[in-house]
Amino acid sequence: MAQQADLFKKLVAHSKEYGFIFQSSEIYDGLAAVYDYGPYGVELKNNIKDYWWAAMVQMHDNIVGLDAAIFMHPKTWKASGHVDAFNDPLVDNKDSKRRFRADQLIEEEIDKIQGKADKEVEKAKKKFGDSFDEALYRTTNPRVLEYTQKAQAINDRLTEAMSKGDMAEMKTIIEDLDITDPDTGSRNWTEVRQFNLMFNTQLGNIAGEEGKLYLRPETAQGIFVNFLNVQKSTRQKIPFGIAQIGKAFRNEIVARQFIFRMREFEQMEMQFFIRPGEEMKWYDYWKQTRMNWHLKIGTPAEKLRFKDHDNLAHYANAAVDIQYEFPFGFKELEGIHSRTNFDLSSHQELSGKKLQYFDPELNENYVPYVVETSVGADRMFLAMMSESLKEESVPDAKGEDSTRVVMKLHPALAPVKVAVLPLLKNREELVKASTDVFNKLKFSFQCQYDEKDAIGRRYRRQDAIGTPYCVTIDFETLENNTVTIRERDSLKQERVHIDRIEEIVRQRVDMKTLLL
Repeated sequence: MAQQADLFKKLVAHSKEYGFIFQSSEIYDGLAAVYDYGPYGVELKNNIKDYWWAAMVQMHDNIVGLDAAIFMHPKTWKASGHVDAFNDPLVDNKDSKRRFRADQLIEEEIDKIQGKADKEVEKAKKKFGDSFDEALYRTTNPRVLEYTQKAQAINDRLTEAMSKGDMAEMKTIIEDLDITDPDTGSRNWTEVRQFNLMFNTQLGNIAGEEGKLYLRPETAQGIFVNFLNVQKSTRQKIPFGIAQIGKAFRNEIVARQFIFRMREFEQMEMQFFIRPGEEMKWYDYWKQTRMNWHLKIGTPAEKLRFKDHDNLAHYANAAVDIQYEFPFGFKELEGIHSRTNFDLSSHQELSGKKLQYFDPELNENYVPYVVETSVGADRMFLAMMSESLKEESVPDAKGEDSTRVVMKLHPALAPVKVAVLPLLKNREELVKASTDVFNKLKFSFQCQYDEKDAIGRRYRRQDAIGTPYCVTIDFETLENNTVTIRERDSLKQERVHIDRIEEIVRQRVDMKTLLL
């Protein structure tokens, strides 16, 4: 655990030092849980969004895009249930004066108990070796069973309390489990109470309830209220999807763990409209399709898992998270939800406008059901940073081992695709040849020209931001138009003609490699 915490600290420090993430308004001591994307961060985030958009919209003839406004009519959020039900259970510690989400405190305790069972299994694996039957051991070993059943019993209590909105029961669970403030150890808790997560503002100069607007807490509702506009203008037939990337805002009670949980964040969502009764077929389809999307960029399968929701949202009849193993544990990366026809039906009822689809094959009108996929662009960014940041021992110029910090991002996602480096900066002919190469490549890739410091240090800088290729211009270049091209991961260097640089780089950085 300490090692993982150390890794996370290094990731946060690396993000600032190399221009990926900055604290918002840092010169004024910052704004909590709000961050700015630096020069390399914005490139990486844009590449992640491009990959999502290409895979979701470009590769599907029945999915189209949308960019809905952040401000929406306040009745939108009444119909969606956010005004009445978009709450988190809040609890304060009277001694530390810190605020927590009660459900997360309990879930962390459940994870600790389940972790004890997992440790017992791991010990048995080492003891029995290849003959070990994990499934049998988990269902027969008394200690493992005790931990597992205890965790399940607590989870059942939490699920029931959340579904009923029973704040008193949540306080009782916290007391029964003897949960303490993680920093101070205090058990002096307030009552648990509901806290609405929406930010609100005023429309123009109109004060009071009639002028109240909300910053959208999700992007999905912009899709639902535009359902018929999109369907009719694009002549789509069910099943079809509407995709959107956009900002959302939540007044999070506990916004910690760097950019994992922020108050201003970006969502990549797709709502897939289907016939009633076919939701489970499409739910299973999108579960696997979205998991494959994550695996394509090189995320190890063992660091991804499905986690079914025990406590379903009011609009859902099935929901699952794709979780990634961050340095602070397995956490939600993406959600796949079967939303039934709740949203369209609610907007139809409150607005008085029909939001139905005429199905020519069935010769009937109906309100479509919806399967949603929703992934946080910021969480994807953090997952890519977590997965790619490495420290490794490599030979230096003298053949001796040295440590390098490298971002082993998939080349298609890397902020800079190729760096052009003159061997020496004080030789005009090398600088000119290098700028000529740079000016040619910049039409095809995000490139960088760097002439400061020794060539070895420049290689290390490019490694640290994840650049897949470095091209060095030296005196031999002036003689025969060849350059040295260095590959980030293998450190392999080869001599190639200038005219081949674009071809070599494109083979690895083309987004097409992720879409095939």
